[in-house]
Amino acid sequence: MNLLSVAFIFHILIDRTLPLTEVSAELSKVWGPGLAPDKIIMPARYFFIQVVNAANNNITTPLTEPFQVVIDGATKTKKPCRLWTAMLDRRDGSYIVRYKMYEPCVYMKISVVHENKHVAQSPYIINNVVYPEDCMCPKKNFNEVTSSWDCGLVPSEITKRLNVFNKIHWDEYRDKLIKTFDRPHAVSLCHYVVKNNEIYRKCYGKYVGFNMFMDNILLSLARKVELPDLEFFVNLGDWPLSLYNLPEKFPILSWCVSTDSYDIVMPTYDITESTLENMGRVMLDMLSVQGNVEASWEDRIPKLFWRGRDSNRHRLNLIQISRKYPELFNVSLTNFFFYRDEEHIYGPKSDYVSFFNFFDYKYQLAIDGTVAPYRMPYLLAGGSLVFKPESKYLEHFYSDLIPNVHYIPVKEDLSDLVDKLKWAIDNDDAAKEIAKAGQKFANQYLLPKNIFCYHMQLFDELSKRVVSTVTVGEGMEHVAQTKIQKCDCDDRIKDEL
Repeated sequence: MNLLSVAFIFHILIDRTLPLTEVSAELSKVWGPGLAPDKIIMPARYFFIQVVNAANNNITTPLTEPFQVVIDGATKTKKPCRLWTAMLDRRDGSYIVRYKMYEPCVYMKISVVHENKHVAQSPYIINNVVYPEDCMCPKKNFNEVTSSWDCGLVPSEITKRLNVFNKIHWDEYRDKLIKTFDRPHAVSLCHYVVKNNEIYRKCYGKYVGFNMFMDNILLSLARKVELPDLEFFVNLGDWPLSLYNLPEKFPILSWCVSTDSYDIVMPTYDITESTLENMGRVMLDMLSVQGNVEASWEDRIPKLFWRGRDSNRHRLNLIQISRKYPELFNVSLTNFFFYRDEEHIYGPKSDYVSFFNFFDYKYQLAIDGTVAPYRMPYLLAGGSLVFKPESKYLEHFYSDLIPNVHYIPVKEDLSDLVDKLKWAIDNDDAAKEIAKAGQKFANQYLLPKNIFCYHMQLFDELSKRVVSTVTVGEGMEHVAQTKIQKCDCDDRIKDEL
């Protein structure tokens, strides 16, 4: 074979590999609720970009030449809309674009460009009025709103928990519920009424500050849609209240439920707040955690990483196990409260580690504290492999998680954790696939749009079961809208341009 033939073959090989890394603007994908900002109103809108090559395969490494994303629009007075846009690089060939609006826009354009070429169907033109989060412009038809948000079927956990209470007659439940849980130093709960899209409440207990989380999600929803008239009770504590061993069952909304309780589960206050404060005062949310992970799977340290306080005896067991297998673990306690007299055994306390740095490690542990580990959604989103001990405590999405598909189950006492961890190390490709499936689950079911949808569907389904007349009770406080700006809610204002 002569030199010319070798050069020709080498040229062909290069041509065949070029499409593997060369971005196809036309085939790359752009999707997400942020492309329909006139229909889906959130504190921060967001959408996704997936880089695709000319062979229509996903590119899985970061780009050297990033996308240019420009989101602009016009107000009623023909001034540029005030917007804040930020891009998060997931370092796997995909990107998250977030933007926050500060005033209504009567026109918007979203442009996604790579090397002077529009990506996918860019530019995306919105010729309807787009409202920021703080406009009080509720739609009248509840079903149309959940449909336009593409909320999908009612989550099975809502249906399952509500089916226990076929009909809810609060005139029969109300006084008995308040009397049963009249333990001010141990129980904190709030009685809510939604009437004519206004929020009212009366709280019981010494520590009721967490009512702000329920207040804020109700107020946010009331700005988007006219809520059904509704009466309900919210548990402000960690532990579920309506336990099987009580003489009567009560329909109480709780952030965490259990296999031995009748409580009706809703998203935790933690993920609800991160939804409402996205691009706000909360640093950790389901989107930012994905854009602040530095290491790819291959570059992550093959150890199990964990930090947390001593709120469960099994967490102390974890420290014991890790000392026998230091090559497998980087775990320590950050604070001692429940077992202060054992700090000399299980200490010393470790320094603070940024949650984003957890994902320098391949393996994470979602172990119960006082109840379910509220960090579970963020652990899934971070792309490491999550190990989860068995537990009677449940968050709103647990029933949809599949063991050994989305996470690795381990025994409550952690007795099989070392063996499961060794399996993951020896079967790296399988472990990576489970980690990816867990992250995909988080992106399908636990992002801000999903949290809003769950609340809307929960309140709608609950209202269908309340048969008593909804009235504002004596001594109830009006929870007023405080985060609103003056907005013209008539979509026809665009016609004035």
